[in-house]
Amino acid sequence: MPMKRILLSLLFVVVALAGVLLTKAFRFTSRQVQPEAPAEFTVDADAAAARLGGALRLKTLAAAEGQAAEDAAFTALHDYMREQYPRLHQALKREPVGAHSVLYTWTGTDASLRPALLLGHLDVVPVEPGTEASWTHPPYSGLVADGYVWGRGALDDKGSVFGILESVEALLAAGFQPKRTVLLAFGGDEEVGGREGAEAMAKLLRERGVTLESVLDEGGMIVSGTVPGVASPVALVGVSEKGFASAELVADGEGGHSSMPPPQTAVGVLSRAISRLEDAPMPAKLRGGSRALFEFAGPEMGFGMRTLFANLWLFEPLVLRQLTAKATTNAAVRTTTAATMFEGSERDNVLPARARAVVNFRILPGDSVAGVLEHVRRVVDDPRVKVRTLGFISEPSPVSRMDSEAWSQLQRSVRQVFPDVVVAPYLMLGATDSRYFTGLSENVYRFMPLRLDGADLSRLHGKDERVSVKGYADAVRFYAQYVRNVAQ
Repeated sequence: MPMKRILLSLLFVVVALAGVLLTKAFRFTSRQVQPEAPAEFTVDADAAAARLGGALRLKTLAAAEGQAAEDAAFTALHDYMREQYPRLHQALKREPVGAHSVLYTWTGTDASLRPALLLGHLDVVPVEPGTEASWTHPPYSGLVADGYVWGRGALDDKGSVFGILESVEALLAAGFQPKRTVLLAFGGDEEVGGREGAEAMAKLLRERGVTLESVLDEGGMIVSGTVPGVASPVALVGVSEKGFASAELVADGEGGHSSMPPPQTAVGVLSRAISRLEDAPMPAKLRGGSRALFEFAGPEMGFGMRTLFANLWLFEPLVLRQLTAKATTNAAVRTTTAATMFEGSERDNVLPARARAVVNFRILPGDSVAGVLEHVRRVVDDPRVKVRTLGFISEPSPVSRMDSEAWSQLQRSVRQVFPDVVVAPYLMLGATDSRYFTGLSENVYRFMPLRLDGADLSRLHGKDERVSVKGYADAVRFYAQYVRNVAQ
């Protein structure tokens, strides 16, 4: 009799659990908007592509260590922008910021509304020396061929900047007048940190007492086959980005000849410290943009996967185990640890008097630089190893709102121009200029309206960077629709 009661109790628990799981799965409904048709908007795709090609011919490299800025190229680019977009330069206020950046103001009719900001950058990454001949077309040719615009900056980020310029020029030609003020901020040094461009422009707005309704910067794109279980293309919108810090670890030794070594050299001490850090990564956590990705994409999956993500209260440990098994998804759920530099003696037969290592951390939102240092010291647990931060550091960004009107306007704009896509937030693993504006708005989003496949993703900062003529025209349509939506 007692055994029968136990079995009945277990059956009741199983049935009740199944009921809870299924109820949550059925209530886990789509969060995709069903917008009205977009406004009529015509793009001369070939002419727009040709103008973008002209911009790609200019080698706009920002100053970096051992490299002077290409000042003449930036000057030529600003002149080219004035020449190609005359209505914009007549109607909008233009303010140079620093040597190469520019801030445009399109004044709205209602001064009580907070401005919306569209952000991009004019500088590009260098082409790796010696690889130029391996490109299908020269990297600074700006050639339009085979249905693509080819050249460094086509994706990152002149495609965005010139897509915005094209849209504003066309809206002005159509007589559009924004109700909300629209700001266009184009930095000249994003690829080297953005200090003289985006940071300076954010500081300028802060000094003027400006707060922003929303910020839209480069970021996620429209990808296929990237989110398992979702058959439709997914428009990934960055709602936060990871922080950055490098820890320098130093151990001092006795030095001397290697024929009479101590039990453990400075290199040995430091090797043990690095091994401990790699064996004890910071904890994995499904939160912020990474959790929101599944909250928005999960309802679009098949019933089994939908049940899984509708019940993260039960299945989160299983999901984390799967995500941490691969480097690409592990980076989305934890502060990562990467030992990148190690220095010891300069000769093979000399004991190092000092060993030095650098470990880079990409910091998950919710963690902090201080927390990373505390983790390093606790895990290393060796007074012989001195720890400090090295060089540039950046705290992770706040997670932007996904329940605001600004988010709805962005989601609506994407679906109006790309009705077949699923819009989903995500965590950006890299840094963008948008991090300087997070104190000015709680609605900071990172999205580039371009469709990319796996092969095209490797072109970012790689060889054969290109954007399709049709895809670029769609990007112009998106920016025009987005400006209409946010500015009214």
